[in-house]
Amino acid sequence: MALAPPGRNRNPRCNRLHEPPYSSLVTPRERWRALLDGRRPDRVPCDYWATAETTRRLLADLGCRTEAELWRALDIDKCIFLAPTNPNAAEDTWHIPSQFSVWHVETISIPYLDGLGSYQEAVNPPLANVSSPAELDAFPWPRAEDWDVSALPAQCDQWRDYPIVSAAYEPFYTYSRLRGMDRALEDLAVNPELVDAAMERIFEIHAGIANRVLDACGDRIDFLYVAEDLGTQQSLLMSPKAFRRSVKPWLKRMIDLAHSRGVHAFHHDDGAIRALLPDLIEIGIDLLNPIQWRCRGMDRQSLAADFGDKLVFHGGVDNQYTLPFGAPEDVRRQVRENIEIFSNCKGYIVCPCHNIQANTPTANIVALYEAVHAT
Repeated sequence: MALAPPGRNRNPRCNRLHEPPYSSLVTPRERWRALLDGRRPDRVPCDYWATAETTRRLLADLGCRTEAELWRALDIDKCIFLAPTNPNAAEDTWHIPSQFSVWHVETISIPYLDGLGSYQEAVNPPLANVSSPAELDAFPWPRAEDWDVSALPAQCDQWRDYPIVSAAYEPFYTYSRLRGMDRALEDLAVNPELVDAAMERIFEIHAGIANRVLDACGDRIDFLYVAEDLGTQQSLLMSPKAFRRSVKPWLKRMIDLAHSRGVHAFHHDDGAIRALLPDLIEIGIDLLNPIQWRCRGMDRQSLAADFGDKLVFHGGVDNQYTLPFGAPEDVRRQVRENIEIFSNCKGYIVCPCHNIQANTPTANIVALYEAVHAT
């Protein structure tokens, strides 16, 4: 794709932002909800996940002023993440409120790609020296009522044509930030009672937040974000036995809460997690993200064959090799492959298999969404 000189719109679609998108008769929210309700939408939906650095560059390259203009320009069925605010949240090194500062977790910014991007790393875990459940009483746990939900109804109205997810909950991920990953994993084997006690507190806080969000917004929320990060490139962070004992029950409780309130469970779980999929399906996840199929055991064809009638798949466009290092036609080919592989499943939403990184060419990002609309 030839790019125009700086200061001009590089993508012809961005010259037509005043026009309705391709599928203007069907909103992105209607398209997502059709899949979740077991119906076929007018076309395959698509979503956008990228780092902040990538999005800033893409806006400039495509001549878009806002992210909403970008989504319209590329006809993206963006899932909107809305979160209540907490006045106790300190700014992190990105100068935005840090979700973990209210849990007294310090984060630092780590640059990568020669400074093109950065990520936040948790340091100095506040529960590192705790050894018994009784010691958790002294920790200054946040309260669900500390989160302010008053702005959410207006935000839901603003994004009424888009699917909305809220109330992020990642129980073991949160525990690992409080405890430190090495100790958190050791606890699964040698101190499971401490894990139980902390996970119960984490759940109760997040359940309170979720209920406050849903009380404020009602059926304008489509998903609760019920997630974890349990996989590596090759295997799991823990054994299936440890997962079933110490993590699965707490995921199930939040999924049950979501379903009892009439919303779906959006489950994000990185890496090689195939061994956990029967358990995750058993406890009721509705959508699985991000489908990192280059990880061991995550072959797309076998996932579709074994679990396709039970899940909506979300993701699957490789951002380890294809998006950053492939050609635009490689990206288009992979999008077509994914749509074909998942065509007989409950549903598929085209999306990168995690945040698009800052070294990904603009032409490849545009090719991803062009391929969706050409299929």
